[in-house]
Amino acid sequence: MIRKWVKKGLAASVAATVALGISYGNAVAADPIKIGTFLSVTGPASFLGDPELKTLQIYVDELNAGGGVLGRKLELVHYDVQHDAKKAQTAVKRLIEDDKVDVIIGGSTSGQTMAVIPLMEAAEMPFISLAGAVAIVEPVKKWTFKTPHTDKMACAKIFEDMNKQGIKSIAMISGTGGFGKSMRGQCTALAPAYNIKIVADETYGPKDTDMTPQLTKIKNTDGVQAVLNPGFGQGPAIVTKNFGQLGFKVPMYQSHGVASKKYIDLAGSASEGVRLPAAALLVANKLPDNDPQKAVLVSYMSTYESKTKDAVSTFGGHAYDGLQMVVAAMQRAGGTDKAKVRDEIEKTSGYIGTGGIVHMSATDHLGLDLSAFKMLEIRNGDWSLIK
Repeated sequence: MIRKWVKKGLAASVAATVALGISYGNAVAADPIKIGTFLSVTGPASFLGDPELKTLQIYVDELNAGGGVLGRKLELVHYDVQHDAKKAQTAVKRLIEDDKVDVIIGGSTSGQTMAVIPLMEAAEMPFISLAGAVAIVEPVKKWTFKTPHTDKMACAKIFEDMNKQGIKSIAMISGTGGFGKSMRGQCTALAPAYNIKIVADETYGPKDTDMTPQLTKIKNTDGVQAVLNPGFGQGPAIVTKNFGQLGFKVPMYQSHGVASKKYIDLAGSASEGVRLPAAALLVANKLPDNDPQKAVLVSYMSTYESKTKDAVSTFGGHAYDGLQMVVAAMQRAGGTDKAKVRDEIEKTSGYIGTGGIVHMSATDHLGLDLSAFKMLEIRNGDWSLIK
C-alpha cells in the first residue's frame, strides 16, 4: 500500500495498545515494513520509472494480500525525482531521516544512483539500484547492490555478436548523460580485447533533437562496418530515425537502455534490424519450455500487462527482482535489522528473476554474468531472439 501521510502521537498509540491488552513491544513488531523508493516517474526518464513504480505497487499489494512479510504489512514510500540527481539526494535524505524506511529500492538512472550512494553508505542503508552503470557496483560498496545488467556487460555482449558477424571497425554515437557516458567509456576500454577498432566517436546531448550532423560525419568515415549507440531515453530513438533517413547500409546496435516497446514505437520502421542485448523478459514466450527463467518471466509479464494494460519492459522487471530479493533477505534475516538484511542480500544465490539467475557475493553485488543477456533483433516491429 502507498503510504498515507497520517501521524499518530506516541501517547495515543501506547494508550490504544494498553486498551487492547497487547504489549507495546508486540505493537512495534506489527508495524509495517517500510520500502523506500525514488524513481523517474515523470520527465524524460519516465519510461524507466513508470514501469518500476507500477511493478512495486502491484507486488507490494500482492504480498500484503497474502499476509505481508513476517506477519507485517509492507508500506511503499515513494518520491518522484524526475531526471534530477539533486532531487534524488533530497528524496533519499527524507526516506532515511524522516520516513525511517527499512530498505531502499530505486534510482532509475545511473546519475541519480551515483549521487545518492554516499548517503546510503553513510546511513548504512540497504540499497538496491535499478540503474545500469557498472560503477554502481565496481568497486563494491558495502550497502549498495543493483539488479540490471551493467553497461560493461552490454559492450561485451555486443562485441561478441560483432565478432560473429565479422565486424572489426565501428563508429559510436553516445549520449552524454550518466549511462551513455559510462557505457561509451566501457566500450572504448573493452574494444581492443575483441579486436574491434573505433574509427569514429560522436556524442549528443540530452536535449538534442537532430543527430544528423554527427551521423553524417560517421557515414563519411571510411571503414565503418556498424554503428553502436550507447544511451537511453528518446535520444537513441532519434539516432535510429536519423540513421534510417541517411540510408546507412551497415547494422545498428543499441544498448539495453532501450529495451522497451516505447523505443520501437518512437523509432518506428527505422528500428527494423536494430540489434541489442537485453533481459530474456522481452522474449519470454519465445523461450523453450525447459528454460529455468520462463515460468518467472511469463508470470511477471502476465501480471504486469493485465494490471497496467501496458507492454512489459525490462525496467519494471528490475524493480520486481529488487523487491523479491529484499523480501527473501528479510525472511532469512527474520526481521528488518539493516545489517542482517544487507548480509542476506549479499548471500543471494540461485534467485531466478527477470534479469537472470543471480549469484551475489561479497565481491559481486550484481550476481549476473553474460549468460543472463540475450541478443535480440527487432523484426516486424517486435523483439526476435538471435540464436
